[in-house]
Amino acid sequence: MALINPHINFNGNAEEAFAFYKSVFGGEFEKIVRFKDLASPEFPVAENEENKIMHIALPIGKGSRLMANDVPEIFGKTNENENRSKIVISAETKEEADRLFNGLSVGGQIEGPIGDSPWGSYFGCFRDKYGIEWIVEFEPGNNQ
Repeated sequence: MALINPHINFNGNAEEAFAFYKSVFGGEFEKIVRFKDLASPEFPVAENEENKIMHIALPIGKGSRLMANDVPEIFGKTNENENRSKIVISAETKEEADRLFNGLSVGGQIEGPIGDSPWGSYFGCFRDKYGIEWIVEFEPGNNQ
C-alpha cells in the first residue's frame, strides 16, 4: 500500500524551516540534496542557488516523512498562501508508482514525467485535473 507524505515549497529558507521542524519532531534528516549536488552542463545552477535545498526529508513517526525544497528563483516566488505544498505518494513498487502516476494525472498537466531521477529515486510530478499538485515516487531499497 502506498504512503502519502506532505511536501512543502519554500522561498529559500527550507533549511532554516527544517532545522526548526527537527527541533520539534526530533529525529535525523533522511536526505538532504542541494542544487549544487545536481549541477551539470545539462542542469546549470546559478551560484546564488547552489546551497539551496533541492530535496530534504525528515522522518516523522512510523513510515511518514515531511519533505521540502527551495523553489529556484527562475520559477518566481512561491505564493505562500497557495501552491505551496504537494501531496507525495511513496509507492512500494515501480509498477505501483506508474499505475498511480498514470491514473491520477489523466486530464491534468504533467510537470515532470515519471522516470529515474538524478538523485536515485523513480519520480514524477503533475497537477491533476482539479489543480492539486502531486509527486509520485519509488525509492528502490527503501523499506517503508
